[in-house]
Amino acid sequence: MSRAFLCIILVLCTTLLTACSSNSAMQPMKSDSTMMMSMPMNTAHNHDTDNAIAHFSVQASSKSLLANQDATIKILIQNKRSQPIVSFDRLHEKLLHLIVVSKDLAYFNHIHPEYKGAGLFEITTQFPADGEYKLYADYMPTGIPEIVQAHWVTVADTSARPIVLVPDKQLFRIVDDIEVSLSFDHLMAGMDLAMTFTINDAKTKKPITHLQPYLGAIGHVVAIRADTKQFLHFHPTDNSGSGPTAKFQTNFPTKGIYKIWAQFQQHDQLYTIPFIIEVP
Repeated sequence: MSRAFLCIILVLCTTLLTACSSNSAMQPMKSDSTMMMSMPMNTAHNHDTDNAIAHFSVQASSKSLLANQDATIKILIQNKRSQPIVSFDRLHEKLLHLIVVSKDLAYFNHIHPEYKGAGLFEITTQFPADGEYKLYADYMPTGIPEIVQAHWVTVADTSARPIVLVPDKQLFRIVDDIEVSLSFDHLMAGMDLAMTFTINDAKTKKPITHLQPYLGAIGHVVAIRADTKQFLHFHPTDNSGSGPTAKFQTNFPTKGIYKIWAQFQQHDQLYTIPFIIEVP
């Protein structure tokens, strides 16, 4: 029996819907490419969307995209002449990072599509619940500064009531067998600031000093503003550290509520620690 596929294609910076095949189901999508990246010393990445455009498609294993079912995400990188870009530089040990978040930021997934050649990246994943999800593709074509481009996808019913983000009263989390605290030297929009994570053993309370490198660094941190229009990717100030502290230099460009996900690794286990802050 043939299977119908849902194919949704978005060319960022334009609104373009095309049919994947004569039997494919279509649905309108929303695009939003307003975002920033943050590096040490607050050097913003240049989003050279004139030179590279990411075409997203999502194919479901059923007639419509459903929660907890396999979905294949394909990302085709082309230049402004619609020719595939074939050469990419590694970014934190990967050619492309894909951040998947639900619209209310309750769900976060950091995955790495496989490069198939001719500008095409592909990965099969699942969405955990109905609703809208935003996909952020982070990549760097050879000779072009790092680029982040985004795509909205809808999974089945979107009537579920979203979770409202409320800033944490205390920036402290216990995840599995580690406890992590977050501190800032100061917190204000538009200002350079130091962000420090302190990691201890949750049982013994002793500092953890044997963190393993994750994606070539002591840790990996992403922050997204509550409206999903601001994307920040933080780089550590020292890649050679192993704990108990991990320091990042950054700048939150605008006021608002942000959700932060910090990722650290020890004993080959990856920990993802969320925090919610309000930047005045």
